[in-house]
Amino acid sequence: MKVLLTGGTGYIGSHTAIELIKLGYEVEIMDNLFNSKITVLDKIEEITGVKPKFYKVDLLDKEGMDKMFGEGGYDLVIHFAGLKAVGESVEKPLKYYENNVGGTINLLECMKKHGVNKIVFSSSATVYGDQGVAELTEEMQTGVGITNPYGETKHVIEEILKDVAEAEPDFEATILRYFNPVGAHPSGLIGEDPNDIPNNLMPIIMKVSTGEIEKLKVYGDDYDTPDGTGIRDYIHVVDLAKGHVAAIEKMKPGVSIYNLGTGKGTSVLEMVAAFEKASGKKLPYEIVGRRAGDLAEIFANPSKAEKELDWKTELTIEDAMNDTINYLEHLAKK
Repeated sequence: MKVLLTGGTGYIGSHTAIELIKLGYEVEIMDNLFNSKITVLDKIEEITGVKPKFYKVDLLDKEGMDKMFGEGGYDLVIHFAGLKAVGESVEKPLKYYENNVGGTINLLECMKKHGVNKIVFSSSATVYGDQGVAELTEEMQTGVGITNPYGETKHVIEEILKDVAEAEPDFEATILRYFNPVGAHPSGLIGEDPNDIPNNLMPIIMKVSTGEIEKLKVYGDDYDTPDGTGIRDYIHVVDLAKGHVAAIEKMKPGVSIYNLGTGKGTSVLEMVAAFEKASGKKLPYEIVGRRAGDLAEIFANPSKAEKELDWKTELTIEDAMNDTINYLEHLAKK
């Protein structure tokens, strides 16, 4: 099977490429390199022995995508590409709607033109908004109480995929709602290395540990949680990548939706403590006020993915911390 990964040089895309190649899939990558590096291709080759064919193409470049699909002969697309900085999406909503929603429409039109009817979409737990409960299941209504345009773009794309499936009976779409990816490849060769200012907890912890950021800001310690800090579901990126492989192998007509998470929450201070234990050094942080829209606790109910995809997480927060430190050590040797 020949698979196109949009955004395939990014954090999750590159790890998924490795898992697919290991299982014999033919992988090609499309990326505009806005928030990733071309050197990732060499790392993929070093790990797998295969260097995926690469197209430097943007989602908004319809002509470039058309040419790529004309050459490609793809069986399936995994769609990772998109802008993902929550704070920036609040400041520049039109940019996010144009790129994420408009770009996905371009991709779907291109797929239809070239007879590709299977897509796995990289969605997010942000589509759930505020459900008033911590444990999230796929049956819950989405799109209510989403607090930022980034999350809205993910929700709109999900609705578009449902509408396309309604109109085209042979269309197959699997929506994967990620929780919080962390960690790195155990080789230490690839991990999270964003070009832009990080928003998520783990890359900030990484930059604090290397001295690029002075200290971690912990937004609120007065939530109704055991240590007062927010609790999220952190999933090792290798487990997440394997979830995409499981999804591909169980594709079916219509739209299928799965949470990819561990089913267990970890607080901010527990994450700090785990990093300190793995690295053997203190991580400077300060408690500041809550951020608007942040919820006390969110975690996945991943039982549907376990039942229907035969997938569940195997790696721990400790594994994620050890792999992250290994990756940081590799970066320091450059």
